[in-house]
Amino acid sequence: MRQTIPRWRALVLLLGVCVCLAPGTWAADKARPNIVILVADDWGFSDVGAFGGEIATPHLDSLAAKGSRFSNFHVAATCSPTRSMLLTGVDHHRNGVGNMPETTPPEQEGKPGYAGVLAPDTVTLATMLRDVGYHTYIAGKWHVGKAPANLPGRRGFERSFIQADSGTDNWENRPYMMLYDKTYWFEQDRAAQLPKDFYSSRFFVDKTIGYIREQAADGKPFMAYIGFQANHIPIQAPAEFVAKYRGRYDQGWTALRQARRDGAVRAGVMPAGMPMSTLPSTVAWDSLTPDKQRQQARRMEVYAGMAEAMDAEVGRLVQHLKSSGQYDNTVFVFLSDNGSDPADPFNIPSANAWVRMNYQVDADPLGGKGTFSANGPSWASAAVGPLQGYKYFASEGGLRVPLIVSGLPGVTSGRVVSALTHVNDIVPTLLEAAGIAAHQGQYAGQTVQTLSGRSLLPLLQGKADYAYRPDEALGYELAGSAALFLGDYKLVKNIAPLGDGQWRLFNLHQDPGETLDLQSAQPVVFASMRAAYDKYAQDYGVLPVPEGFDLQKAAMYYAIHHYFLPKLRAAWPMYLALAGAVLGWAYWRRRRKAIS
Repeated sequence: MRQTIPRWRALVLLLGVCVCLAPGTWAADKARPNIVILVADDWGFSDVGAFGGEIATPHLDSLAAKGSRFSNFHVAATCSPTRSMLLTGVDHHRNGVGNMPETTPPEQEGKPGYAGVLAPDTVTLATMLRDVGYHTYIAGKWHVGKAPANLPGRRGFERSFIQADSGTDNWENRPYMMLYDKTYWFEQDRAAQLPKDFYSSRFFVDKTIGYIREQAADGKPFMAYIGFQANHIPIQAPAEFVAKYRGRYDQGWTALRQARRDGAVRAGVMPAGMPMSTLPSTVAWDSLTPDKQRQQARRMEVYAGMAEAMDAEVGRLVQHLKSSGQYDNTVFVFLSDNGSDPADPFNIPSANAWVRMNYQVDADPLGGKGTFSANGPSWASAAVGPLQGYKYFASEGGLRVPLIVSGLPGVTSGRVVSALTHVNDIVPTLLEAAGIAAHQGQYAGQTVQTLSGRSLLPLLQGKADYAYRPDEALGYELAGSAALFLGDYKLVKNIAPLGDGQWRLFNLHQDPGETLDLQSAQPVVFASMRAAYDKYAQDYGVLPVPEGFDLQKAAMYYAIHHYFLPKLRAAWPMYLALAGAVLGWAYWRRRRKAIS
């Protein structure tokens, strides 16, 4: 005899199934992972211990041991274009940040794709996660727009405390360079002030933990994005971290570059026997006087201390998630926004004068409040070791950065992924991990930019050997330096001062240090890749930089329009009053003389 379920019980069962399957419900949210995105600023490829470096990064190394390291992951060569792609999954020429605002020449200003802020027809990961029930938080560097329409609250973030420009002082509420008239901090999209005990890495993690703790009771998953300022200039760190590296870099940058190369090979993120060159911008360590060597070594000590201090704050966040029972259901993504920074304000007369008027540069220990440090090209070449180039340029040292993805189910721990991958892939990867279908150019009834990347889950789970097919080209351009990736090959050109504007061809599988130009040996490959790049540039609206474009001059142009002119405009009443006083005094003197 067949049993029947009472009608009322069947209705209850059906209702329960519907509730469990409905998007945005508590039951569905419980199956979705928390997401933590950790963005380091200006870290070189081997700055992380798990990538071969000597800096103590135990908490990042732990995430790497639990998850996967990507040894062939690429970003843009400067911060805001990378961040725009990390937030949207759309190529930066299509999402509005075709060039960093601070280096955009007048010829590109206002042109399609070159607004320097997120375009209205782009959707952020935060928006997509928020719309299915996630809490969304951001603390730290933003750098994709400070007008109201482009602040985090309008871009999908529920809670926020952000710094809107390329950087600020890490100890105080003041600009770090003559690029800005003031600091631009926002909390919940309103102008904000910093606490007296502010230190950037600690403060950003404090805010993030506070956001997570305040809304943990409702059981919804969260996405937390932390944009660290470490290790952007000014390089500053608590004294206890800097002290750990006293004397560590006394052998100089060439020795460190070689040690980083050997460490990367041991870590399995670089091939054994890879050739490596010395960058032309690297000064011979032995040519420096002992005093100069000590001054330079102190700079790298502060750099290492700043990185370790950031890692310690990552550890504090991880510990909070473990103690609150949220760690096991959290996916972590760690990356740097570009390679190490070669900028040295002390070698630019106007910048050097500004820094010395506003900071102490010879204090001991360097790195504390009121001090200013920067590494320059020689230490930058070591920080990206064993790669060629650094920030601003399309060589691997500018584009290839450490990526760690941890906490995804079905992924073997401790893997090294050597397939070509890109920052645009992060958004589709996290969407798939959260069980959310990627939009196809339509979102909430609006036409939007289609995602440029693809999910890395099949690659991570061993279901695919590559993210980009060997015959599938991946193009790149920023501020006149450009590249095209195709299988094992890379076509690249760099502007001065690192390059000469000429195209070169490398096999990155055999030669990730870009030491042997294959243009003459493989002319067919070179020609086909040149044609593929031209197609990319046309399809994505890449604009050329003007003849003789210079990054330093572009930054000075920005400084004049955003620092000097605002100061002059703000001070004109004082100048007018002074002129009036002088004229009045001259008139009084003339009248007095006439009377006498």
